Amino acid sequence: MNIQIYVHKKNPDALKAERFFRERRIPFQVVDLQKHRLGRKELETFARSAGAAALVDRAGRKALERPVAHMSDESLILDALLDDPAALKCPIVRNGNRVTVGADEAAWRRWVEEA
Repeated sequence: MNIQIYVHKKNPDALKAERFFRERRIPFQVVDLQKHRLGRKELETFARSAGAAALVDRAGRKALERPVAHMSDESLILDALLDDPAALKCPIVRNGNRVTVGADEAAWRRWVEEA
């Protein structure tokens, strides 16, 4: 397993992801999106697996003020997320080509069982 956890701020879901893998002694890498800008290919990989609309943070008034929160066209969403990575819903947990957005412990358990 090659786990990468993409976060732009420490939030409860990001901490859940880290705790889940730490408790199972599965090595993971935390990628801080404020320091590491996502490339187009990485973002397209996330969108293929989870869907572009699922990548957009739509929780809270501040998130809804961003134009990307109201877009439905996939290419426009990807362009907007490249320009404003803070609009990404976090954590994004990646295991190879498989991706989850948010705290999805059921999917993480499946990954552990398959490994």
